[in-house]
Amino acid sequence: MRRLQLVARRELPSVIRWWLSHGFEIVAELDAQRVLIAVDLPASVRVPSAAAMRELGARLTKLLRPGDLIIASGELGSGKTTLAQGLGAGLRVTGPITSPTFVLSRIHPARDGGVQLVHVDAYRLGSAAELDDLDLDASLADSVTFVEWGTGLADQLASDRLEIHIDRSGDPDDETRIVRLGGIGPRWAGADLWGFVEQFDGRWEQ
Repeated sequence: MRRLQLVARRELPSVIRWWLSHGFEIVAELDAQRVLIAVDLPASVRVPSAAAMRELGARLTKLLRPGDLIIASGELGSGKTTLAQGLGAGLRVTGPITSPTFVLSRIHPARDGGVQLVHVDAYRLGSAAELDDLDLDASLADSVTFVEWGTGLADQLASDRLEIHIDRSGDPDDETRIVRLGGIGPRWAGADLWGFVEQFDGRWEQ
């Protein structure tokens, strides 16, 4: 199942607004009392290695444009920074991409005048107000902004965003990750994320 549909009652507008703020859209007017709302479910892909994670990030840049916000989540060592390295390679930005845990954010200009990458690590931030202090709004429109540990903090930066969650295998010796990609807002309504991940079917099989 790639799409979730729900029936919402018009007499509960606050409930409908809540669903809409969480990525749902009204797709049909059923009758005077009810509307049909729907959301695309996150697309998922198995990523077997760090090199494959970088390739995933590089290929993802084909879907990106200036102003895009990506919020990445996953436990320590799951591969968020590795994914950011792939994004940097795809965008052809300058400088090595490492986790900006202590400097909080880094701007990586593109070598050929393309779209720059703003790489943020919100792990040490305690509130959305502290994230505001980074003044990310100033560069958001002209950049691809990638925020690690940004769930619940960076959501306020843009109503349109790509949320990526990375799960590790239960085996500490297994590098395999499950990466889930979900688009929020009108910007991502027409993006074929399922089609994007399908290009990797069988690509990384051992």
